Amino acid sequence: MEFYGNKKTLFTFMDEERNGMQSPARLSVRSTHQEMCEQKLQFSPPRPSSAHSAVVTLLPPPSPESPWTLSPLQTPSPSILYSCIASLHRHEGNIYSIAVAKGIVFTGSDSNRIRAWRQPDCIERGYIKASHGEVRAILAHGNMLFTTHRDCKVRYWNFTLSDNFRTKKVSTMPRRSSFLSFSKTNSQQHKDCVSCIAYYHAEGLLYTGSYDKTVKAWRVLDKKCVDSFVAHESNVNAIVVNQDDGCVFTCSADGSVKIWRRVYRENSHTLTMTLKFQQSPVNALALRSSFNNCFLYSGSSDGTINFWEKEKMSGRFNHGGFLQGHRFAVLCLVAIEKLIFSGSEDTTIRVWRREEGSCFHECLAVLDGHRGPVRCLAACLEMEKVVMGFLLYSASLDQTFKVWRIKVMPEEKICVEYSDQSDSKTRTMEYEMSPVLSPSWVEKKIKTSNYFQ
Repeated sequence: MEFYGNKKTLFTFMDEERNGMQSPARLSVRSTHQEMCEQKLQFSPPRPSSAHSAVVTLLPPPSPESPWTLSPLQTPSPSILYSCIASLHRHEGNIYSIAVAKGIVFTGSDSNRIRAWRQPDCIERGYIKASHGEVRAILAHGNMLFTTHRDCKVRYWNFTLSDNFRTKKVSTMPRRSSFLSFSKTNSQQHKDCVSCIAYYHAEGLLYTGSYDKTVKAWRVLDKKCVDSFVAHESNVNAIVVNQDDGCVFTCSADGSVKIWRRVYRENSHTLTMTLKFQQSPVNALALRSSFNNCFLYSGSSDGTINFWEKEKMSGRFNHGGFLQGHRFAVLCLVAIEKLIFSGSEDTTIRVWRREEGSCFHECLAVLDGHRGPVRCLAACLEMEKVVMGFLLYSASLDQTFKVWRIKVMPEEKICVEYSDQSDSKTRTMEYEMSPVLSPSWVEKKIKTSNYFQ
């Protein structure tokens, strides 16, 4: 059992589902960037307290026959519409990982079957049967698929899409070897659960992070481990790569986010920066990099999402503030275009949008459909003429897999004075979250709270 300070780490509890965790107290620290952002108006969508509650909007609600849910803001037009278009229940245990590529959605669970679903209707195309289950991480790029398993190894597959879905296992990393070279192979293998995976396209390098506190770099061309280093003082929970410059970002239950850079003309990696804004375990990372800017997001066990902006001249990441809204731990993050999707232990998914050219973020919607912690997310873009369309895939510890179709309207400038605190008609609204947790999960939380008291 892993511990962080006097508390169990979040992912030890979430993944094993046998123990509980008490979320750390929320921080009240605010950065200079955040204080600047608070001069602007933020909105958060209301959540009715009952089935008969109504939300007053400036537009009529959708007709009863419409499947779309309107997320009303205090503006002349809606900002986002969303609809759950599929909800699948399978009895193969929890889904731990989701990946999307070439019109196929891959899911990994407790089972040794990696299932493939067709976009967007989620008709099953087939499955890959591995020798070991508990698929904690999946990554798809082109026709390549990488999966991690209970035996702490990485499996590399090729898949094709013609009339039928076909797959072929290319390799298991590290490879099996003869008795004489067993000790060398054993040193290349992770000693604990491989929790996260990332791929650097330009160099063909696959990065894996593990609960054994290490990160390993694998050269896909010859399936060799070219570097291995101790990255954190506790579990490595997430890893992402900046495809523009090859920088590797890792986060851990030790409360830190670290930035690593590959040494020029070598396979080794060196630590360039440590981002540590709080003591709470960090569970998830997301990176959004474009020609104009680069933002890094991290989700923590205290329910906050911290974000950093990269300076163009120095390349350093400056803390820009944090997004608050989730009541419990943030377990997964996805950044795509100007949107950030966050899944939480409080059973909800929040949709955030960053304003162009600033650090201001607004919460556009709260997707409430799961009855257990939202464990993993994946998203892809659906282009539309006027609005931006997205497909969002979510899996929860309630053992359901859901597909959401989301349409986001173009940004509009909000011209409302925010400085007049005496105005009783202030248009900033706060809404109490009321997560609907499954009875078994509530029982676990209560037992854990009593344990720590």
